[in-house]
Amino acid sequence: MARIQKDIVVDVPVSTVYDQWTQFESFSEFMEGVKEVVQLDEKRLRWLAEIAGKDEEWEAEITDQIPDRHIAWRSVTGAMNAGSVIFEPAGEGKTKVSLELTYEPRDAAEKVGDALGFLERRVSGDLERFKRFIESRGAPTGAWRGEIHGASVDKGAGTKT
Repeated sequence: MARIQKDIVVDVPVSTVYDQWTQFESFSEFMEGVKEVVQLDEKRLRWLAEIAGKDEEWEAEITDQIPDRHIAWRSVTGAMNAGSVIFEPAGEGKTKVSLELTYEPRDAAEKVGDALGFLERRVSGDLERFKRFIESRGAPTGAWRGEIHGASVDKGAGTKT
């Protein structure tokens, strides 16, 4: 099992960063290799991405989501992967974004890529592109302010826009 952990400070407030991160369908705009993310419901996402030169598709479910603080997920089909992102105030309207991914390389190409640090560099680049994306906009493309705890979904006062 491989693990990647990366942090970045974004020059916008926590609520703006969090709200944009909940817009999973926009991930293809700043994540290298991500061709499409379709939000199936509040908890489930279908991903299509190019990994090690080939298209991979999988579904993931959000296992924990607390507005302005944390989102965690895990794959339910396809290659095993899981992760979490934590949002923390970093002073003066800035936000520290801490992303952690775990995954199981499935074949020789993915194992070689992992050994050479390809995915780690891709994740660093994705965070840099996310930073530029949200800083240039100054506002999220939408928001979902509900909470998820395991099987429980509380839509709260927030809905997707």
